[in-house]
Amino acid sequence: MVDFKTLSFWSICAFGLICSFLMGCHDLLPSAPLEEDLLDGPVEGLTPDQSALFIAGDIAFNDEVFIPESGLGPIFVATSCGSCHAGDGKGHPFTTLTRFGQPDAGGNKFLNQGGPQLQHRAIPGYRPEAIPAGATFTKLLPPANTGLGFIELIPDSDILARHDPTDVDGDGISGRVNLIDLPDYVTPHAEAITMGGKYIGRFGKKAAVYNLLQQTANAYNQDIGITSTFEPIDTYSGLVIDPEISDKTINEVVFYLQTLKAPVPRAGIIEGKKLMETTGCTKCHVPQFQTTFSSVAALSHQIIYPYTDLLLHDMGPELDDGYTEGSALTSEWRTPPLWGLGLSKNSQGGKYFLMHDGRAKSIEEAILLHGGEGQSSKATFEALSAEEKKQLIQFLESL
Repeated sequence: MVDFKTLSFWSICAFGLICSFLMGCHDLLPSAPLEEDLLDGPVEGLTPDQSALFIAGDIAFNDEVFIPESGLGPIFVATSCGSCHAGDGKGHPFTTLTRFGQPDAGGNKFLNQGGPQLQHRAIPGYRPEAIPAGATFTKLLPPANTGLGFIELIPDSDILARHDPTDVDGDGISGRVNLIDLPDYVTPHAEAITMGGKYIGRFGKKAAVYNLLQQTANAYNQDIGITSTFEPIDTYSGLVIDPEISDKTINEVVFYLQTLKAPVPRAGIIEGKKLMETTGCTKCHVPQFQTTFSSVAALSHQIIYPYTDLLLHDMGPELDDGYTEGSALTSEWRTPPLWGLGLSKNSQGGKYFLMHDGRAKSIEEAILLHGGEGQSSKATFEALSAEEKKQLIQFLESL
C-alpha cells in the first residue's frame, strides 16, 4: 500500500535538490555579453518586417557557405561573407585580400589580366590566379561591418565641406574626395553631388565604392566568384554567365549591412578625448556627423560618431603601396572610421592588426605609421608624456 505522506516528503526533497542543482548551474553559466562589447546586432527601432529582412540578410551573410554546386569559383578568395568578417569585425591577416595593378594615366592597366583582385584559391580542376609580372600589389584587411548604413547616409555636402585638395586653409591637411564612375545598377542618392560627372566614393580603403549595393555585389563576384544580375561577368572566363545568386538575397544582405548597429561607446577617458583634439587627430578623424533622410526611420537624421571624414589623405612614402583605385593616388588612403576600434581584437584572435594591411600590432604603432598629412599629429603624439599617451589610447579603445 502506497504511503502518500512519505511519497510527498521525498517528492519535495527531490524537487528541492533539482532546484538547487539548477541554481548552481546558473551560477556556472557565463553571463550574456554587454551590448557595448558586441559589434553585431541590428539598430534599434526596426519594424517587424524590417527585423525579418535583417534576419534573412544575417543568415545569407553569416551562415551560407558556397560550394561549386551553388556557384563557388572556379577561382575565389573565400567561401562565405562571414568568413572574412567574424562577428562583423575586422579581418585577420589570414583573410586579407590582394589587389594588384600598376597605375598609369588611365588607371589600373592590369584589368584584362585578372585585376584588380587576386583570386588565390580554386576549386578542383582549376588553377588559382597569380600576380602578373610587373604588377604592384597591396594587401587589404577586411574592414568591420558595423555602422555602415549610417556612413552611407552621411550627406555629400558634409563630406565636401572638408574637401580641401590644395590646403587653402593652411592647416597642413589637404584631404580630398575620391571621384568615381558608378556602375549602371547603382542609383545615386537623391542628394548626391557630382563633380565632372563623377560621384563621391565613401567605402573601401581608398573610398572607391559608392554604396553598399555596389560593395555587396562586388564582394560576391570578386571574393566568392558568384555572378549576379548586378555583376554578371565570371571572374575566371571573363564571360557573362547566368546569375548564381538572386537579387532578393543580395538585397537582403545589403539591408543587413545597412541596419547593423553602430558600435556602442564604452566608458572612456575624458582627458583622452581632449588629446584627440589637441594632437590634431580630429582634423581627419572627424567625430560627429548627422545622417540624411532614409526610408528606414531608424537610420534617418541620426547623430553618429564615426571619427572619419571619408576623404583621401596622402599618408607618406612608407604607406605608398603602388596601387590605386578611382582618382586616388598610390599614397592616398581614406580616413578609416575609428568607432569600434577597441573591439577589433575580438575578431582578430585577441591581437590588434591595424592599418590597411594589418601591419600595426598596436594602436600606438598605427599612430606612428602616420606620415604625409599625418606627420604633424604623429609628432605631437610622440611629444606626449607616457600618461597622456595612455589616456589617448584608452579613449580610442572606448569608441
